[in-house]
Amino acid sequence: MAAPPVSADAPRLPPAPAAAGDGPDRPPERSETACEDCSAESLDRLLPPVGSRRSPRKRTTSQCKSEPPLLRTSKRTIYTAGRPPWYNEHGTQSKEAFAIGLGGGSASGKTTVARMIIEALDVPWVVLLSMDSFYKVLTTQQQEQAAHNNFNFDHPDAFDFDLIVSTLKKLKQGKSVKVPVYDFTTHSRKKDWKTLYGANVIIFEGIMAFADKALLELLDMKIFVDTDSDIRLVRRLRRDISERGRDIEGVIKQYNKFVKPAFDQYIQPTMRVADIVVPWGSGNTVAIDLIVQHMHSQLEERKLRWDMAALASAHQCHPLPQTLSVLKSTPQVRGMHTIIRDKETSRDEFIFYSKRLMRLLIEHALSFLPFQDCVVQTPQGQDYAGKCYAGKQITGVSILRAGETMEPALRAVCKDVRIGTILIQTNQLTGEPELHYLRLPKDISDDHVILTDCTVSTGAAAMMAVRVLLDHDVPEDKIFLLSLLMAEMGVHSVAYAFPRVRIITTAVDKRVNDLFRIIPGIGNFGDRYFGTDAAPDGSDEEEVASAS
Repeated sequence: MAAPPVSADAPRLPPAPAAAGDGPDRPPERSETACEDCSAESLDRLLPPVGSRRSPRKRTTSQCKSEPPLLRTSKRTIYTAGRPPWYNEHGTQSKEAFAIGLGGGSASGKTTVARMIIEALDVPWVVLLSMDSFYKVLTTQQQEQAAHNNFNFDHPDAFDFDLIVSTLKKLKQGKSVKVPVYDFTTHSRKKDWKTLYGANVIIFEGIMAFADKALLELLDMKIFVDTDSDIRLVRRLRRDISERGRDIEGVIKQYNKFVKPAFDQYIQPTMRVADIVVPWGSGNTVAIDLIVQHMHSQLEERKLRWDMAALASAHQCHPLPQTLSVLKSTPQVRGMHTIIRDKETSRDEFIFYSKRLMRLLIEHALSFLPFQDCVVQTPQGQDYAGKCYAGKQITGVSILRAGETMEPALRAVCKDVRIGTILIQTNQLTGEPELHYLRLPKDISDDHVILTDCTVSTGAAAMMAVRVLLDHDVPEDKIFLLSLLMAEMGVHSVAYAFPRVRIITTAVDKRVNDLFRIIPGIGNFGDRYFGTDAAPDGSDEEEVASAS
């Protein structure tokens, strides 16, 4: 649901009162700003001395190599990377994320306003997407123009709007995206791109945030940050000289030739499409409070909750799916299960027999990979009609922490296997599984993926892990979920949501208790394997804390 429409002009929220203090966006006295007859010398005292070093401005970005994917406030930690479980028991997304557009002139304080909104919103997952990342790749001639401050970076044609729109669409759908990293010193994109996920709230900020019709349709709320042109000029001088290695003459030349005309022609007119106009940027705490209140009401309407009860009851009394394959319960397999299920078993024996079961499980799983006929010649010079793997590559992805214990067995039977990891933890307040970390090999979409977790009770973590792989374009029928022990509930949940995922295990227990722990179960696999202390209440960490 979009923000309330405006009639003629967007509502202009009142400027911050005088008692609000000296915020960073609050205009200084006129005598301290750049006026028409000010010389370069008068501006120079507002800039850092030549040769001084200022730390780069901190931005709230997601999964950037130079910054941790966290935003820490005085009260809490907000995740700016990762993925909340905004899908239902059918494995589909419930509702799209709430997208906010922040427009305004260069150096108007958009990023600062975005950060203040994020801190005040009190939502655990946010993404801040900057339009600065989407400058087009320059030609050799344009590079030369940019080096001499003769290229117009403040024109709509300087931005890759097609990439912006496709990226924002994917983020709203909860899919992963790759965002280019732009180097303002060399006016070019870096080789490394950063990976982002959508979140509860997506904030998109940039000077041309409202300059494209297709982009406007994706924004649920549009905010224009209106800051005095003198303030914007001084900020731009500070930033470009201290952070981007420019000289004062070049910055002023670029401002007069491109920045100011572009603001008058392309940026200021977009104020009309904004739902809210914020004078004086982050100094206007009254305006920001009103924005946050409105967003809270919008988020409440589209509240996304993982419904464990619905997951538990959705598939009762159904026969086990055909996509499930259980390792044959030979006396050997049943004997090993007897040992690892016994609470009196020592840690050394637990590890030894768990590893044996893992090896058998993976060998069994490999039989479901596609094979094709091939002929080889034996040392005796005779042809042998055999089989060879028909895929491109095999990748193992473990759900941390217990799933990681299956990696050695996978490496032992799959030569040159690639390995990835996913960390999923339960939010103790909401009971929802949340993706906190992932490391996946490149081009994983071409691979057959063996997804490993040692125990699966409700299927929550397994479903999220499968969803992550699908977000990275891995075909559903190329995903193999392997677990030493599963509950029927988890099998049904995964199979119902993803009917083409192959599920492979050594045993299936029928029940889970009121705390969603497998009965009779295996206990806390991670604690028993790694020798760590069990949870105070004796809960199974992999079944509860990881919601798997």
